[in-house]
Amino acid sequence: MKPVRIVFRVFGVLALLYIFLSVTFLEFHSKVIFRPDKLSRDYQFRFDQPFEEFFVPVTKEIEINALLFRSGAEPKGLLLYFHGNKDNLQRWGKYASDFTQLGYDVLMMDYRGYGKSGGKPGEQEMYHDAALIFQWAQQTFTYPKTVFYGRSLGSAVASNLAMMAEPDLLILETPFDELWGVVYPVFLPTIYLVNYLVKPKYQFSNADHIRLVKCKKVLIQGSSDWVVPLSSALRLKPLLKPGDEFVIIEGGGHNNLHDFPAYHSALKKALM
Repeated sequence: MKPVRIVFRVFGVLALLYIFLSVTFLEFHSKVIFRPDKLSRDYQFRFDQPFEEFFVPVTKEIEINALLFRSGAEPKGLLLYFHGNKDNLQRWGKYASDFTQLGYDVLMMDYRGYGKSGGKPGEQEMYHDAALIFQWAQQTFTYPKTVFYGRSLGSAVASNLAMMAEPDLLILETPFDELWGVVYPVFLPTIYLVNYLVKPKYQFSNADHIRLVKCKKVLIQGSSDWVVPLSSALRLKPLLKPGDEFVIIEGGGHNNLHDFPAYHSALKKALM
């Protein structure tokens, strides 16, 4: 067999393999994006600080589970925390102390399909339910200040809500510019082609949201994040206005910013 034919055959096999892997990725990307861990309704949460549990109806069939962590008698405000794409409130509730110790009550919700919340997760469903939870909180509690906080996938939920609700402050931890900004580079040609031919089902575009957010914004990103590349988060920096902040935690990864004093210093400065 001539060398040229061998090269063409090898190239053809590799091209077919690439197409297969890319199509498989696109077909199952929702399972990569949403990684919930369900809990029974009678599950008893366990935390080292007091909390209250609520079930907020969003439809006749679906309720959203939420936890409120209290800071003290006279809180500075309410911080709505929108967590990442994995697990449930049992994992994320422990981070409430980062904010309660700074004087803020913390309200956390589980997205549809996560923990005790009913239904199935989806981008528009997350946006809808975040707005509903905020409306419910306004009708149920009274606070002098409101902060939206989004972590990873939750950063797009928080920024979308801030675009419409105008809180006093928006804080995003490990944010990406858009969902495909965290895709492995090998799949990017297929992603760009799909974006050109047909709009993907999920966008989660912080870039689109942040352009329309009027309040102060603080973005916090680790320099060694292997899930959300620093380059993706940095593409949001030109969208910030004077007075906003972009904080890079040197050596910080995707799941360990909590362990860095610089992270807590940035929170304290933003929430003082």
